[in-house]
Amino acid sequence: MSIDILEILGLRGFDTNRRIKLVRHQDARYDVLDLQRHGWLETYQAFQAPGVFDKVDCFICFVGVGGTRARLVGIYDVLGRKPGHEGILPAGCPFPEDWKESYYYELRREPGFEDLENRVVIEWGRATRAWHQWLKNKEVANKEVVEILSSGAILPPFDDYLGFTLTHSELKDVCSQPDVNAEWRARLSAIAGVYLILATTTGQQYVGSATGVEGVWGRWTEYAKNGHGGNKLLKKLIQNDAAYPDAFKYSILQILPPTFARSVVLDSERLYKEKLGSLATGLNEN
Repeated sequence: MSIDILEILGLRGFDTNRRIKLVRHQDARYDVLDLQRHGWLETYQAFQAPGVFDKVDCFICFVGVGGTRARLVGIYDVLGRKPGHEGILPAGCPFPEDWKESYYYELRREPGFEDLENRVVIEWGRATRAWHQWLKNKEVANKEVVEILSSGAILPPFDDYLGFTLTHSELKDVCSQPDVNAEWRARLSAIAGVYLILATTTGQQYVGSATGVEGVWGRWTEYAKNGHGGNKLLKKLIQNDAAYPDAFKYSILQILPPTFARSVVLDSERLYKEKLGSLATGLNEN
């Protein structure tokens, strides 16, 4: 027996007696999941061409998560619109200034659906190019719920060792809920390697390496606890700057088999320190 999106939202009191759209964000120009992780998705959807959210009371927002599936982000009331140049672009966001030539829709997130946000996954259907659809269409209203993710499963499925970065907040979430993020734990435990910690406010870099039974996972859980993992310069940076460790980003530079001798892994680590200059201008002390 299947359940559709309106049925599950109805359990939280969602009012369907309004002018409602369903929206699925997926964009070849931007990684919308990354926008969501950085807190820019709401700005992204506020700048739109005329007509997208005109005569809309609210919309149910999703992000594409592979194939024709979509994950619930939240429900937004449309309060009005104004010229795009009056909209505010957050510092550091990747959107071009010419977005301000469009309209800026004033949106407000509806409370009461927090326990469903980032968890409910629906089948959007074949017409993925139709990224905003009126709910009054019966086929749209009957979009099937195909999965409800465990609480805390905020990251996309693990895809590629060299194709991701984690914020410190995300690293803490992953490491504090290893059962929910079992795939991340399994993949990171399975490798030794060389990794990078980027201090985003200064651009300074720390190059480290991981070996042992739990590989990268075991080393990164130490950073999740306190941000510095025992490294002197990272610890000093955190003591001197309140922005850290929340401004750290973690990524993998090189994957190595866990059977490699530690001396081999350290040789690779030294090579990356030289390439990136993390000894001369970064956060490596030796």
